[in-house]
Amino acid sequence: MKKKIENKHIIIKTMKAKTIVSVSLIAIIIMSSFVLKQEGKHLFILSGQSNMEGLRPEESFTPTIKERFGEGNVIVVKEALGGKPIRRWYKDWKSPEGVELKAQPDLYDSLMVKVNAAIKNEQISTVTFIWMQGERDAKEKLGEVYENSLIGLYNQLSNDLKRNDINFVIGRLSDFDMSNEKYPHWTMIRDIQVKVSESNPRFDWVNTDDLNDGVNREGKEINNDLHMSAEGYVIMGKRFAGKAIQLIEKQK
Repeated sequence: MKKKIENKHIIIKTMKAKTIVSVSLIAIIIMSSFVLKQEGKHLFILSGQSNMEGLRPEESFTPTIKERFGEGNVIVVKEALGGKPIRRWYKDWKSPEGVELKAQPDLYDSLMVKVNAAIKNEQISTVTFIWMQGERDAKEKLGEVYENSLIGLYNQLSNDLKRNDINFVIGRLSDFDMSNEKYPHWTMIRDIQVKVSESNPRFDWVNTDDLNDGVNREGKEINNDLHMSAEGYVIMGKRFAGKAIQLIEKQK
């Protein structure tokens, strides 16, 4: 009888050991799958008009990103041109009623040429789109169609890169014309940028209200200027990087 009990205990222990091994193997497989999924480089796409054009990624954005993810794990692509409306990027842009303007997405095309060249033969883990634009649309009183255009541009990029997980960081227009005297739709577009950035957990926005005072790159003193100060651009780059990192870490 005692021998039968001992044999029973041996069988139970053996079954428990097999169960533990099975669970361990499953855990290893799951962890391996997660690691494989996370392999690849982090792609950052920067675009927009003059304040993005004035941003020098190498000053603060890229170093901050590389410090977090590693020198060889980051790809940064920038294409920006001052004074250009969003219709130079968004292919399906529609003008407001009574306005005779058409989409001319040449700047988007040139951006994607750079992006496709940069990611050729690369495995991409995450994509973050960083956008600093809106001044021109505010000046031309095109705020009524800006929300649809901004979301449409994001979806356009997602479709072209065949991804549904792109992070989106929007630089909100500064406090340059809060009275809407020079740029009639200034505050409207500011509000839209915040609204869009709060509509999706993969979106966020950066404040630039405190970045347009001081000394510009030409050594001229500026106060509440349309463009950022020399130091302002450095800070803006760090803020963009910080938000991008937060979004990437949050998705993990």
